[in-house]
Amino acid sequence: MNTKELLKKVRKIEIKTRRLSDHIFGGEYHSTFKGRGMTFSEVRQYQFGDDVRSIDWNVTARYNEPYVKVFEEERELTMMLMVDVSGSELFATTNQFKKDVLTEISATLAFSAMQNNDKVGLILFSNEVELFIPPKKGKSHVLRIIRELLEFKPQSKETNIAEALKFLTNVMKKKAIVFVLSDFIADAYDNTLRIVGNKHDVTGIRVYDEKEEYIPNLGMIQVQDTETGGVKLVNTSSKKVRHEYWRYHLEKVDYFNTAFTKSGSGVIDCRVDESYVKKLLGYFKRRG
Repeated sequence: MNTKELLKKVRKIEIKTRRLSDHIFGGEYHSTFKGRGMTFSEVRQYQFGDDVRSIDWNVTARYNEPYVKVFEEERELTMMLMVDVSGSELFATTNQFKKDVLTEISATLAFSAMQNNDKVGLILFSNEVELFIPPKKGKSHVLRIIRELLEFKPQSKETNIAEALKFLTNVMKKKAIVFVLSDFIADAYDNTLRIVGNKHDVTGIRVYDEKEEYIPNLGMIQVQDTETGGVKLVNTSSKKVRHEYWRYHLEKVDYFNTAFTKSGSGVIDCRVDESYVKKLLGYFKRRG
């Protein structure tokens, strides 16, 4: 992709996702993810209805009339986007790759955070951490994140979610809002997730394709594993083969839901042909 094409794609995603974050997710994001606590703002004269517990007795004694302390929510937060860039994200049976949906969701979340003056960081991972962009504020920083999501070419096609979560615990010492975006066709990450969930506010966003749930009866077909590159013939006319395919998918989904729920984390399921806007909004409203 040349620079002109890349900038055009970045601009297209910016227009679409920024509009969503401005008009839909701004308030929902703000009410869902609270600040770190309350910070002192000012002292003002007591007004009828003020909580007497907020009276500043030192100032009250000095001026011989009641004054109260005013506190504001300490809003500044840090969002970390952890995005799976392994080979399986390039799977598609509709007009959109899973990777495209992951990019749009990530951009929408990043602009929502930016609107609230929060920092945003990015971790791209396969079976290793491929790229780490430390959290920063500002539009130019968010646009850089979108460029990487569009353009980045991973070294590996395999997946290791636990490895990415371990990296997160090493680089993020303070509590962060963490979104893990993947198809979660992986295992052995539940223990690491539990450790991360104890410290951070974590949400797993599972993006998947309809044909990953059920394989249609297409007779004898050649299938390639997008992560290992292995090719084999599969007899899809066999009921047993189709059932095993469905059962494998179900096992991964159950593992994902159980691992995230037990760690106290949130979950969002989004099929590529569904509206991720409705999915995100529904999740924010339930949590808010």
